[in-house]
Amino acid sequence: MARLPLPARRRSWPVRHPGDLAMHGIAGLAAAGTILVLVLLTVQVFRQARPAISRFGAAFVWSTDWNPVTNAFGARDLIWGTAVTSLAAVLAAVPLAVAAALFLTELAPARAAAPIRTLVELLAAIPSVVLGLWGILVLGPVLAQHVEPWLGSTLGFIPLFSGAPSPAGLLPACVILTIMVVPIVAAISREVFLTVPADLKDGAYALGATRWEVVRGVVLPHSAAGLTAAVILGLGRALGEAIAVTQVIGGTAAFHASLFGPADTLASRIASQYQGAVSDIQIASIAFLAAILLVFSLVANVGAGLVVGRLQRRRLGVR
Repeated sequence: MARLPLPARRRSWPVRHPGDLAMHGIAGLAAAGTILVLVLLTVQVFRQARPAISRFGAAFVWSTDWNPVTNAFGARDLIWGTAVTSLAAVLAAVPLAVAAALFLTELAPARAAAPIRTLVELLAAIPSVVLGLWGILVLGPVLAQHVEPWLGSTLGFIPLFSGAPSPAGLLPACVILTIMVVPIVAAISREVFLTVPADLKDGAYALGATRWEVVRGVVLPHSAAGLTAAVILGLGRALGEAIAVTQVIGGTAAFHASLFGPADTLASRIASQYQGAVSDIQIASIAFLAAILLVFSLVANVGAGLVVGRLQRRRLGVR
């Protein structure tokens, strides 16, 4: 019996709903617009910094001068102040934020978790200038009169806690930045912890694990990539904060190990001197500081992406 020829297959094209096409178009435009803004911002900053880059070159990074009268500028002391305040704030804020997120997701009763979460999120909404004003009126004097003398008498043999107490300096700036970083890292960490599958935790409890063992062996390993991203976002906030830091750090470019002395940061110097710049080369030097800050942020984000990707592959068992 002869076989009948099979009908030719028609090539079918997926039919997209107009709403899907609109969604793809709007999302694509939004992504492209974000990239365009970043590119334009970077180009403008480096173009404005070109005179300083041409005049000072790489020596700008390790030069200690900042004298508008003689048009001699350098960023070493400002980079040092940025590194100290940002790293100290992140080191202090991350344990507090992660502990708060664990409390909200694993320990707190439902009735208590909601208001505590709201208060933590409200802390992130406080304007930085208000925190800076509080730092001037309350935090700085308290640290200078009570905390710094005690640290000096107890741990004065460590260079970090040596020197005369001062209401304005690195320590108040570190505390202010810690307060600003905690709610950001806590909010993101809480959302990351909520993504841990309940089956994994229930299975660990069924095998006799304690609550701490579940947190240590299930919640934290599963959330490692998200926690890394949260820490990097907190670091970005600390690197770029200007107003609150300007109000409490002292505004003096200095290279010293003590947390009690006045200092300055890249973002603080940009915010405090750009409007009052007296020469074109000073404006270009301030733009050079902005370019350095952009490079720092880029390196931090690229490094975070690599670390997050590696942690994700390790969790999925992919090399």
